[in-house]
Amino acid sequence: MRDKDLYAQILGITYPWFVGKVELQLQEGEVIVHLELDPDYTLTCPLCGKATPGYDTRRRRWRHLDTCQYRTVLVADVPRVECEEHGVHQIDVPWSERGARFTALFEALAIDWMKEASLSAVCRLLGISWDAAAGIQERAVRRGLERREAVSPKRIGVDETSFQKGHEYVTVVSNQETGKVLYVADDRNQGSLDGFYSGLSEAQRGEIESVSMDMWTPYIASTQEYVPGAEEKIAFDKFHVAKHLGNAVDKVRRREHKALVEQGCDDLKGTRYLWLRNPENLSPQRWADLKALRRRTLKTAEAWAVKEMAMSLWGYNTRTWARTAWKQCLHWAKLTDLGPVVSVAQMLERHLEGILNAIVLQATNALAEGINSRIQRIKKMSCGFRNRERFRQAILFHLGGLDLYPASVKRS
Repeated sequence: MRDKDLYAQILGITYPWFVGKVELQLQEGEVIVHLELDPDYTLTCPLCGKATPGYDTRRRRWRHLDTCQYRTVLVADVPRVECEEHGVHQIDVPWSERGARFTALFEALAIDWMKEASLSAVCRLLGISWDAAAGIQERAVRRGLERREAVSPKRIGVDETSFQKGHEYVTVVSNQETGKVLYVADDRNQGSLDGFYSGLSEAQRGEIESVSMDMWTPYIASTQEYVPGAEEKIAFDKFHVAKHLGNAVDKVRRREHKALVEQGCDDLKGTRYLWLRNPENLSPQRWADLKALRRRTLKTAEAWAVKEMAMSLWGYNTRTWARTAWKQCLHWAKLTDLGPVVSVAQMLERHLEGILNAIVLQATNALAEGINSRIQRIKKMSCGFRNRERFRQAILFHLGGLDLYPASVKRS
């Protein structure tokens, strides 16, 4: 088989294109495949499909999958046409998407690698620049978003995740039924979430059954503005309540530890996670250590007891009984006279209806928190992001559940 016929079959080149010449450049380590267009082929506008006269040609190069150890490059003089309606445009070619400098098969390989490794690693393995790899990822995400069918999520989670140090955040909205990221926006203000809701139709917003979130005022305000019946759908789930109570316990522990150290006692040294972990996850020895500390008249033990009481109140089936139990728990918390505990109790009291919504709707933000952890791993793998848009692209690439591949390439 001639080399031209071989590469025509490998590349899937069919009429009106054909392989005109194959060059092996040993010193450069490249195989150059020259593609030509049948001169009698009728050119058409890539936008409307109408037969259109040619305008000129532009020489283009595309990186393709390597041939053995040699870099393979496709070269073609691609015609531009002048359409009466749309003006001058370059015709589409079957081996690459419009505007790309790589063939569809090469981009598919790069996408496969990006799913497993950082952009920097992909650049080293494939011998491309960081900007080129980021461009492939950006096109993949754009394709995926264009193909994604209209989403009507019934249960969503809203959370913020850190972009950089210094209180730099992005807002992430996820589908709590599928675990896929639906939307990523800069910052964590009301406008950040408004952008998601405004992209939904009125009917789609009406179908939302629950919105799990932290007790963050901008997110609450945005949801109240856009979601019908928001007061009965906003859910402050167990994870976030536990986080606030855990922070209160830790503040009490630190203050008490400082006071005890001044008295020559270090019983609370190294006990931070003893008070914060779920007792069911403690080893027998650590549980014995916790029981010994609880028998002492420690303020930290009292704060811990409040936290554990609150964590036991998530099994109710009716709003009435749940409200009664929570009011009793919060009343006790305020009687402790422990500043951090009282502050959290007052905050939970102001947001009690959202907590009750979470209980009745059985809404949880656990999937969103899992997504947050995966986002942090993506950030760590990439050694951080300086550009917010690249951070957004990476989140949607890995966690958006998108169809990322070029149309001519099929992947399972």
